[in-house]
Amino acid sequence: MAEGTNGRRRFSDKWGKHELDVLAVLSSAFPQWLTSRQIAQRVKAYADSYGELADQAAKAAFAKQFQRDRAKLAAMGIAIESRQPEYSSKSEGQDFASYRLQLGDEPRIRLHFEQEDLPVLAAANYLARSISVSSTSAKQEQQAQQHASRTTPRVPQTPIPGLGLDSIAPGLGTQTIPETLVKVIDSRRFAATVDVDGEHINVAYTDSDDLAMFVLEHPGAYVVSPPEAVAAFHRRLDAATQFAIADESSGDNSATVVTSAISSHHDRSGADDDDDPELSKAHQKKSASFQTGSEVDRRLRLMLFLSAHLGEEYSLAELAERFIGKAKSEDELKKFVNVIHKDINTLTTVSDDGEMAGSQFFDIDWSLLDAEGIVSATNSLGLERLAGISPQYLSLLTASVSYLAHSPLLPEEQRDQARSLYERLHAHVVPGETPWLSLTGYELEPRSFSAVRRAISTDSLLDMEYTDGAGRTRRKLVAPAKIFVDEGVYYAAVWTDVADVAPKDKQHLVVKDTRINKANGKPRIWQVLRLARIERAELVKPTKPISIPDVPVNELRKWSFDNGTAAVFITDQPDLSFPKTLSGATVEPYGDGQKVHLTVSSDSWFVAFCIAHARHITAVAPETLRTMIVARAQRELSVSQHDSEESGE
Repeated sequence: MAEGTNGRRRFSDKWGKHELDVLAVLSSAFPQWLTSRQIAQRVKAYADSYGELADQAAKAAFAKQFQRDRAKLAAMGIAIESRQPEYSSKSEGQDFASYRLQLGDEPRIRLHFEQEDLPVLAAANYLARSISVSSTSAKQEQQAQQHASRTTPRVPQTPIPGLGLDSIAPGLGTQTIPETLVKVIDSRRFAATVDVDGEHINVAYTDSDDLAMFVLEHPGAYVVSPPEAVAAFHRRLDAATQFAIADESSGDNSATVVTSAISSHHDRSGADDDDDPELSKAHQKKSASFQTGSEVDRRLRLMLFLSAHLGEEYSLAELAERFIGKAKSEDELKKFVNVIHKDINTLTTVSDDGEMAGSQFFDIDWSLLDAEGIVSATNSLGLERLAGISPQYLSLLTASVSYLAHSPLLPEEQRDQARSLYERLHAHVVPGETPWLSLTGYELEPRSFSAVRRAISTDSLLDMEYTDGAGRTRRKLVAPAKIFVDEGVYYAAVWTDVADVAPKDKQHLVVKDTRINKANGKPRIWQVLRLARIERAELVKPTKPISIPDVPVNELRKWSFDNGTAAVFITDQPDLSFPKTLSGATVEPYGDGQKVHLTVSSDSWFVAFCIAHARHITAVAPETLRTMIVARAQRELSVSQHDSEESGE
């Protein structure tokens, strides 16, 4: 180490071992408290640089470095608690605080995870950590941040593998997360607790309009916390009660909103739906893993894993794959194995001048390691108490796995794995303790989604059983052409003129509707139905290639809405984003803002949509819908006031 200007050797540890030495010193002393002076004397890297902390300069330098190392360990989930005041440059003559490793008293749950569980587990961990800010354990943090700006994200943008989970699921940090999932979760930067039918649900949302839409789509629901979210919801309700009646006339200078879709005509041409997270499932990509490349991080993870599995045997090659990644060649595998071997030495070796840095983390069976390349460790200084999952986090993780098993955020094969993993995790959760969660703006994927999408991508026919408008179950052979989202719901557009490509044993299922569609004066050869209405779907190979005309979704939408309501709303400024999400809507300049014309299939959806975006809507038509909006907003205000009065009693 280089000499400092004050005659002491400047703090330098190129091997990144001093955090481990701090952990070893505090672990070996537990449950005793160590003063700053004792820590500085026992950790060799500190002793070399700061000696006996004889002057204020040394004290200040030590305090700065120790807090950096403490924060590094805390980021890994290893907390160091303190008592007495922290060191301050204004407290001359006062000794430092005392410190102790916080091993925790609560029981931790240890489960065995297979290698095939890790991709799903990593995705669920990403979701759980992102939304955990709204859980009970985060309420104190929310109170501390009540004066913070609402633009400050409440959901961590770079989740770190949980200490407990990482200690029993090695390799979690080397997994890649589907890009769609990362994109959707990261766009929902805030979290709130919403009461839905008496149950509290953790909801991750993009902005206050987004959260309002979620609440209004669940009648009787209300925002519980944080207070800023409650206030923002009330502002939208107040604004909605002031809506004027809109002018319904149309101008000449209008543009139509184009609807995104998964389509048989676009998938093969290489079009990419990634800009629309609702519809990008057909083009799943992988994102980079969120594990950092730091040697210290890897060694800490390895140390925690070995602590959780004392006495068990692992080959160096297995540890290399779990903690570094899958090698692409034999030479790379040898390199990875050497790195892990070096890590083992770091965790069990003495400091560079032959003195012990506290106590060793492990006793290693060196003969077994040298002869067969197998690691078996004992004596972890009590760190095994950190291994495993806390009951609270397991509950949130279980909810995350359940959500991913039924949502379109994971590839189909991983959703099957998620369902299996959920059954295993749920067995360890106390009944009623699972904090169910949701992401706004996402209808859970209907059961038929995968089959319909597969039929589109493979040019197959679909033998489907579905429920018609009268509630009767029907069966029909069709050719699915498009999947699109409209008013928050998944729809499929299917071509029914398939008699010339249907196998003989399926000809009786062909039903070509030749009645005239009053919307366009053409036969009803196209059928548009909600995916949720399809109860069973089986792919059928056509006898020859199918030829389906490419009709824009906007046209299909018009044809299917025979009984839709023509609606209008006016905004207070141009170029807002939310009108651009409305399928088939026409937008024209109007005053200081825009006038938006659309055909509404669901009146209740339109009521919720206008209230959610009430800050930028000034008028609505027709009068029947405006009356419904005002009535709903007034009712929500009275319900919210009643709920807040009850909670305050």
